[in-house]
Amino acid sequence: MNRYEYSGPVMEFDKYIDRDWSGTTYAPTAKKAKSNLAYQYKIKHNKCANAKISLPEDVVEVR
Repeated sequence: MNRYEYSGPVMEFDKYIDRDWSGTTYAPTAKKAKSNLAYQYKIKHNKCANAKISLPEDVVEVR
C-alpha cells in the first residue's frame, strides 16, 4: 500500500467548513485514500456518517 497525504480545504455539502486541514493514510489507490481521509475528518470532527464531506484538492503520494 502507498502512503498519501492531504493538506487543504474541506467541504461539507459544497460549503467550505475548514480552510486548512491535513491528514495521512495508507491506501492502494488515490481514490481510496481520499475516501479514507474524508472518513477520518468525519470521525475527528464528530460529523454524522451521512454527512457529505469532500476534499476538493488532490491527495499526494508520499514515497
